[in-house]
Amino acid sequence: MRNSEMALGADQAQWLKQYYFMRAAFSAAWVVAAFALAPSSAAISAALLVAYPAWDAAANYLDALNSGGLNHNRTQGLNVLVSLATTIAVILALQVSMNWVLGIFGAWAILSGLLQLGTAVRRWKRFGAQWAMVLSGGQSALAGGFFIFQATMPAVPSIANVAGYAAVGAIYFLVSAVWLTVGSWRRSAAL
Repeated sequence: MRNSEMALGADQAQWLKQYYFMRAAFSAAWVVAAFALAPSSAAISAALLVAYPAWDAAANYLDALNSGGLNHNRTQGLNVLVSLATTIAVILALQVSMNWVLGIFGAWAILSGLLQLGTAVRRWKRFGAQWAMVLSGGQSALAGGFFIFQATMPAVPSIANVAGYAAVGAIYFLVSAVWLTVGSWRRSAAL
């Protein structure tokens, strides 16, 4: 491998660590807001429910651009589109009921989870430390099915249903970031 290729790989690995830490921090902050602020205001709850898939679209777009572009990262490109469509669908579903909102989040969790899993599998050989992202993507798809089931029940869901999902996602992103950081330290120490 040439020096320029090694430098590019190191830059992308550094970006990936920062990206995972950023995703963990956003998700953790979102969960705190969902539990601390949303119960006192329907407007805050609605804004948070719209912001979550919108953030996911922006984050996937940013990651794709920093990881070789959208053509090189088609699963992320699709994830951007799915998350943007979800953002619009959530805005519309908020006019109907929280059951609809949770159903939309369920469909999104399935699709975005499978796309995240695809991205992680593609990155596994190059960067390692993707096992948490693979688990996260798979678990997201399963959670989505559960959300859809809950949405069909007569009980009215709340933002708390989504907050638990977001909290688990934050943990997976944090684990991936720490795992990449420790791997980087080990490689540096071996040199």
